[in-house]
Amino acid sequence: MAETLEPALRTPAPIEHVDVLIVGAGISGIGGAYHLQEQCPGRSMVVLEAQDGFGGTWRTHRYPGIRSDSDLYTFGYRFKPWVGPPIATAPEILKYMEEVIAENGLDRVIRYGHRIRSARWDSATNLWTVEASRRDGTTARFTANFLWMCQGYYRHDEGYTPQWPGMDRFGGTIVHPQTWPEDLDHTGRRVVVIGSGATAATIVPAMAQDAAHVTMLQRSPTFFRTGRNGIDIADELRALQINEEWIHEIVRRKILFEQARFIDRTHTEPETVKAELLGQIRALLGDDYDIDRHFTPRYRPWQQRLAFVPDADLFRGIAAGRASVVTDEIETFTETGLRLKSGQTLDADIIVTATGFHLNVLGDIEVTIDGEALVFGDTVTYRGMMFTGVPNMAWVFGYLRAAWTLRADMVADVVCRLLNHMEQTGARRVEVALRPEDHNMPLGPWIDPEEFSSGYVARGNHLLPKRGDKPEWQHTHDYWSEKDALPAIDLTDPAFVYR
Repeated sequence: MAETLEPALRTPAPIEHVDVLIVGAGISGIGGAYHLQEQCPGRSMVVLEAQDGFGGTWRTHRYPGIRSDSDLYTFGYRFKPWVGPPIATAPEILKYMEEVIAENGLDRVIRYGHRIRSARWDSATNLWTVEASRRDGTTARFTANFLWMCQGYYRHDEGYTPQWPGMDRFGGTIVHPQTWPEDLDHTGRRVVVIGSGATAATIVPAMAQDAAHVTMLQRSPTFFRTGRNGIDIADELRALQINEEWIHEIVRRKILFEQARFIDRTHTEPETVKAELLGQIRALLGDDYDIDRHFTPRYRPWQQRLAFVPDADLFRGIAAGRASVVTDEIETFTETGLRLKSGQTLDADIIVTATGFHLNVLGDIEVTIDGEALVFGDTVTYRGMMFTGVPNMAWVFGYLRAAWTLRADMVADVVCRLLNHMEQTGARRVEVALRPEDHNMPLGPWIDPEEFSSGYVARGNHLLPKRGDKPEWQHTHDYWSEKDALPAIDLTDPAFVYR
């Protein structure tokens, strides 16, 4: 008689409950966990991170020379002094973050290797239910009163690479900076780096030290600033043995003051600023170099992100002949390199596509509100951190013209103040809603393309929430106004609906 085997019953994954679930253990998530621990003592939390360690973008990117393009006095947290050079390498930034985790015991709340698949809000229980896949194939389930999205704004596992004709014919190696192979040896090789942003400006001088030659191929130029990778006043204060906390705050304020003045000048006297930026490059490359073609953008300074080149290493590599710039467009890949629309050919052993990334929203997590899929692009943002119709959620999106962490720290203050306000008033749910005076307000894209027009924004702006024409209903991307506005948010304003 044949034996009948019944399928084994699967035991559902146990559910763990926390007060606050933080998504991502990058610069925003680690900062958020610190502030929650300090400002909301007693609240339970968990930080879920898809990668096998902390760091976010500094763990994802492992290309040669990877470094910050913001100074660490402002990119570093306000609560932990930065003591290294202002432009830091990824290992230096990871060490700084590791110290924050160790000094504050945050490792106890971080779960690595947890990729969140879904987040479901239920109004009957006022809870989020979050499911995450572990590396071993099992599922972890959590419920949380509040969801704090700190996962950033681009897809970590896949960079943006345009599809050019003939890519499959190329006999060498094609690599994107986000998926850099650990065993890629560029010594003595001919390298073409496609792109002209901060990533390309970092990779080119780093690879040029050992490569046969590196060519930066750009469709159009980018504005750059150059300067010493050091800050005189910081060096002087350390020589005087001033407390590091004081140095951090003094240098931070000085940098922010100078940045504000510079950004204002890009609006009030853009041609003067443009001349100054190009003058720095001309002084390094000489009057015979074609600055107009290769380093003069079609947009005004800061309409796209302006990259800082520490110690002018990109331009020193060009001046020394180890690197060069070609401004042209790709017609096709060939077996040995690239053929350009001008007819010029570039031979290469390695082609690096430093062409940007895929903007994503809410970490590509499937989010539902009472069974209905959330269409994030249909919401309206409150101060770029909360969204109409989305209960008990905050999102960290930093600045485009200042250090990301400046806003991460301030958003953390608002979130913690909001959580404490809810506890004091007995509210279990909060969402933002347009007030009667806001209902006829004109709506526009999250980022004004006249203010910032980088490719990843143009490709993904439709995925992001709408902004209104009032400061409350937009992310202004202006630290110098938000440093006063965010701490002054009135949590009893009718824009906040509590239940």
